[in-house]
Amino acid sequence: MSPLPPLLLLLLSLEPLGAALIRIPLRRARGAPNPLREWGQPGEPPRMGAPSPGNKSISVSLSNLLNVQYYGDIGLGTPPQIFSVVFDTGSSNLWVPSRRCLFFSLPCWFHHRFNPKASSSFKPNGTKFAIQYGTGRLSGILSEDKLTIGGVSGASVMFGEALWEPSLAFAASQFDGILGLGFPILAVGGVRPPLDALVDQGLLDKPVFSFYLNRDPEAASGGELVLGGVDPAHYVPPLIFLPVTLPAYWQISMERVTVGPGLTLCPRGCAAVLDTGTPVITGPSEDIQALNGALGGAPLPAGAIVFGGVRLCVSGFRGLDVPPPAGPLWILGDVFLGAHVAVFDRGDPRGGARVGLARARARGAGPDHAQAQFPGGGRPG
Repeated sequence: MSPLPPLLLLLLSLEPLGAALIRIPLRRARGAPNPLREWGQPGEPPRMGAPSPGNKSISVSLSNLLNVQYYGDIGLGTPPQIFSVVFDTGSSNLWVPSRRCLFFSLPCWFHHRFNPKASSSFKPNGTKFAIQYGTGRLSGILSEDKLTIGGVSGASVMFGEALWEPSLAFAASQFDGILGLGFPILAVGGVRPPLDALVDQGLLDKPVFSFYLNRDPEAASGGELVLGGVDPAHYVPPLIFLPVTLPAYWQISMERVTVGPGLTLCPRGCAAVLDTGTPVITGPSEDIQALNGALGGAPLPAGAIVFGGVRLCVSGFRGLDVPPPAGPLWILGDVFLGAHVAVFDRGDPRGGARVGLARARARGAGPDHAQAQFPGGGRPG
């Protein structure tokens, strides 16, 4: 048999072609507290719809708030009113501040506010909603309008107009609102999450997205969110997939955490959640204390852990005791995700939800000190 022509070999090795990724360069901001996260037990199982056919993907560039929060721009209404939102895998609702917000809701006055009278496609709903965050309770009313994201427009979404935002943490944040990328079971009020709306209306091929987070404080870009797939240029193979064990948060099983040759944590396995709304890595307080101690850290009165030397180094590990039944668990936030590309795949009727992890393209990061071990022999980091 004669060998195949080089061009045919190249074509056979390529993935099926889809729509080109849409990339949006965003500005970079600095300095903000993190008003998230409150962890709890999810409610009833979600009612999942079948994904729509197609082959589409969307990408949105991200800004990096001193490695505290990553956010990007979306539009709501016709013409689009632009908002900066955190793309949060730990929640499933979309909300932005409302022009009708309460007078004493201080965060509202420091951010862009949605004006329903300025949108020709606005549809009122009026149902009240409330979301509990780590810094307090956010409340408002539900409305419907067109979503623009990554250059793709026309999706009808139900979103929250925030009338009350809690605490000064939201006032000081650089983002206006939050776009949740969690499972439908987490959606307050039974609202269809934005990701599902894009798939249902044929604007996105499948409920898959990936994060590429740039933690270099000198870089102009904070990274990229890709809806509908993953950009192979973002990671170094292999891409290892792990099953989601709790289809609410993006929870997986972690076999162990090793710190050098002398310390092994969660030796019998433990639950871990990948969460873009958490800037650090958290775990049971006793484990985190042992981990920071093994790394040579010394506690400060404010609770931070610092390491010696001329340059101040603050630990990216924090103790957080999540009580049963939701916990105990580890939360792998942006400190972990910044070293990897994470693919979040909600699955379809033929297969369940899964998370893919691969080493992100090198950006001058230092050597690893702690390594997480996952089932299946894969150590993505």
